Amino acid sequence: MTLQVRARVQRGDFSLTINDTLPSNGITALFGRSGCGKTTLLRIIAGLEKLRDVDVSFNGEVWQAGRRRVPVNRRRLGLVFQEPSLLPHLSVEANLLYGYRRTTEGQRRLHPETVRPLLALDDLLQQPVHTLSGGQRQRVALGRALLTSPQLMMLDEPLSALDTTAKREILPFLSGLSTTTGVPMLLVTHSAREVEQLADQVAFMEQGRIERVEPLREALTRPESPLFSDEGPAAVLQGDLRETGEGQWQFVTRGGNSRPSVVLQVSGQSSHHTSLHRLRILASDVSLALTQPQGISIRNMMPVRVERIEQSDEHRCTISCRLADGQLLLSRITLQSVVELGLAPGDSVVALVKSAALME
Repeated sequence: MTLQVRARVQRGDFSLTINDTLPSNGITALFGRSGCGKTTLLRIIAGLEKLRDVDVSFNGEVWQAGRRRVPVNRRRLGLVFQEPSLLPHLSVEANLLYGYRRTTEGQRRLHPETVRPLLALDDLLQQPVHTLSGGQRQRVALGRALLTSPQLMMLDEPLSALDTTAKREILPFLSGLSTTTGVPMLLVTHSAREVEQLADQVAFMEQGRIERVEPLREALTRPESPLFSDEGPAAVLQGDLRETGEGQWQFVTRGGNSRPSVVLQVSGQSSHHTSLHRLRILASDVSLALTQPQGISIRNMMPVRVERIEQSDEHRCTISCRLADGQLLLSRITLQSVVELGLAPGDSVVALVKSAALME
């Protein structure tokens, strides 16, 4: 299942040259700085740009071949933009049903009784949409788009117009939504944190071109990844949460292929709006030891295998370590420490995690 796009655009100083294949499963993020062409590419795929030098096909279905174009409404897309664009004279329920009633019974794969609880909308159905918060309005927009039973959801910076509180409200709903509904999603964003929390794959864009398409886990193993900010490299682990009481949780990774799970102690709160959680661990918060130390305050210590050592600069190295469950953990330590410990790929060591943040 793939999304194939070829396009050439020239508008003044802006140019877009695309000839790429994008994944059509899970959530694929189009990531890059403002002005790099992310939204233009999304609009081309959706058929919102009337351009001739374009070819688009989705899972073998041709949406555009030069001048021949399938109309937007026949591509069966769920479109969500920065502003929800709800129908102000209708209630939440009427907005949700607006697209649902315009699909045939044969097209309907998602139904109101399924989508409403996924987005926690049952208690809002009779409210006028003008009384809703920004996060609530965007949840209604997501629900309305999903109820058209789209082949593909396309989200153009859906969180950028929201304040911090509203973003925190809606992020847990977005996380895992593609897996739950079975609808692939294309997400335009310039936020590295949104990519880390939501994406399964990342298409890195720069100056009107897609430079690289790769799974999120691979993107996070590259010390030079554009996702990394001033905080430096980070690992994002996937797993389940178990509450142990008094604001304390156990984060349990999912060990696939008969691999054992890894358990970490974490603090904070969880919304439980997603069954699969993500834990972000900065490489600078992970130390390495040859043996498990005694009498220290760090609670999370786990055996790992050194997989790769890369010198980040004159004084520091980034160490890629494999956990028992197969996921990667990154550690950033000094070059002197690497030499003193005698570290080499294949070594078994102990990772000491000083801090980890639930991505909620």
